[in-house]
Amino acid sequence: MEGKKSETASCGRDLNYVANIESSLQSISQQGFDFLCVPIVHPRFEREFVLTLPPRPGPLTRSDMCLSSSDWTVFVVGKLSPWINLDSDVPGVRTNSEKAFMEEMKYAVHLSLPAIMMKLKTIKCVNFARCVYQLLNTRMCASIWIQVPMMSPKNCTDYINTVKDEEQAEDTWEWWNIFRSLCDNHKMLGLALEVSKDLPPENELDRWLGEPIKVGILSTDIFLLNKKGYPVLPKAHQVFITKLFKLNIQLVLTGSSRVDKGIHSYKLYLDHLYQLREADNGEDEFCKGYEDYLQCPLQPLMDNLESQTYEVFEKDPVKYSQYQKAIYEALLDRVSQDEAATKISVVMVVGAGRGPLVKASLKAAQDAQRLIRVYAIEKNPNAVVTLRNLQLEEWGNDVTVVSCDMRKWQAPEKADIMVSELLGSFGDNELSPECLDGAQSFLKHDGISIPCSYTSYVVPISSPKLHADLTSTEIKQKGNENFYEMLYVVRLKNVHFLSDVQPCFTFVHPKKDIPTNNERFCCLKFPVTTNSTVHGFAGFFDAVLYNQINISIAPANYSKGMFSWFPVYIPIKNPFYVKNGQDITFNIWRVVTEAKVWYEWAVSTPTVSHVHNIYGQSQWIGL
Repeated sequence: MEGKKSETASCGRDLNYVANIESSLQSISQQGFDFLCVPIVHPRFEREFVLTLPPRPGPLTRSDMCLSSSDWTVFVVGKLSPWINLDSDVPGVRTNSEKAFMEEMKYAVHLSLPAIMMKLKTIKCVNFARCVYQLLNTRMCASIWIQVPMMSPKNCTDYINTVKDEEQAEDTWEWWNIFRSLCDNHKMLGLALEVSKDLPPENELDRWLGEPIKVGILSTDIFLLNKKGYPVLPKAHQVFITKLFKLNIQLVLTGSSRVDKGIHSYKLYLDHLYQLREADNGEDEFCKGYEDYLQCPLQPLMDNLESQTYEVFEKDPVKYSQYQKAIYEALLDRVSQDEAATKISVVMVVGAGRGPLVKASLKAAQDAQRLIRVYAIEKNPNAVVTLRNLQLEEWGNDVTVVSCDMRKWQAPEKADIMVSELLGSFGDNELSPECLDGAQSFLKHDGISIPCSYTSYVVPISSPKLHADLTSTEIKQKGNENFYEMLYVVRLKNVHFLSDVQPCFTFVHPKKDIPTNNERFCCLKFPVTTNSTVHGFAGFFDAVLYNQINISIAPANYSKGMFSWFPVYIPIKNPFYVKNGQDITFNIWRVVTEAKVWYEWAVSTPTVSHVHNIYGQSQWIGL
């Protein structure tokens, strides 16, 4: 049963009215749907609390005993009555709506529904958001799904009358942005996005993908008929729905069947689309559970890594293959065919860990038919145990193991090739520049460093989820705000890039002019093409190992299948709103002292932030 579920899209059926909820559940289950979206109260059952009319006789809604508690908890999503208008200009209507809202919410909590869906119809939503926020701050367990249209209906007169700015009036993301901001981006608040028949421009579509979407709502009106009379989505919608699948988002089908094949044929098509999505690879399997999960970066120079950490990264199928190619090319360039049988190249692996780069060096030499003598330098005494066992059992005299900090080692000879994997997710954030500067003393004047250069990259992002996680941490730590001024390693998923990625800091090895300072400053200007909220910046790196052989986590030239590094998240303490056409100016410093290295950063347009992590007060990397 579980295997079957993994091959089908999780999809609910939206109905405006059901006479018998038990039979309706059985029916949608037979049609392949996983849950039912149904009004908590009959759509025509309006209640009067503030007028002098006699109360309506009979029960408020159906009995909770018509389903078992487990069925209510798993298979039913409640919908708020559409007549409730919490932002009415008429005081009596607003007050009456508030009382009806609380009545329905209390009954939904009584039923233990997993989620409650409410429709956002206008940008005028302050009191609506207030009532929802009040609810979210109680002990209720249900999620709140705010149903928002992807595009504003042209005939939405109530909305147009409340907004003067026509451009803003058409942008329903503005409705959602105001609503969720009023609710302080509460973690139990999700977006139920109504996919429109005519899709907006790509940059606006991608902006929605950075929001906390829980479900995508598809109307049967969107579907076309193929030659055999089956429903299919237009190409553009297929692409967008596939992107939703990558975010593990559920779907909800609304509207009546428009084909002879019945409503089941729509679900079959969505399952087919789900099965056509890009198959999981080793990278996806490795990253499962780490999506949008904030982690502090490793500090391998200051801390000794554990065996499990080494083991995880040694499984990377791409990194060591690229390193082996680079060493192979370097050996061929270093030693001609005529000298192959007599000339020995000295290869020094600095920061050898448990030996994967040593193995790559030996294999590259074997493939290139070149002679090498390898030194494996490692400061972690625990990893050195592994290296010496490998030397005893496999490598023999081909490898010399050195237990020492590479910056302090007195090498017996100079190296032809120096190999290292000291790169962090932001390129230099694990202090590769400082380490390789120290090790450069035992590299020949014409020696080769692998990698020979690396560059960090930055882009502004919108990600309510990442920032909400920091807010949650602040609350748990009783107001400790240091968490907003630290870099995090994170597998980015529910994120929207607001501009093109730009290069930041570059380091080259070996350095020709010694000593040179590893401090850096960079000011980057990012043009924005759609209204958005900025929650921080994403950081990446790419590295040239040798000649044209590189490894990269930067989006433009990403090394597909490589999972040794996740991007970094650089938060902004106070998220800010940015308009289409404005520029975001980002300033970042790399500061170096004798004892430590840290980053400081600030925004200077379109708003001005304070300088984050001043003097490394929240985060630094020890030398």
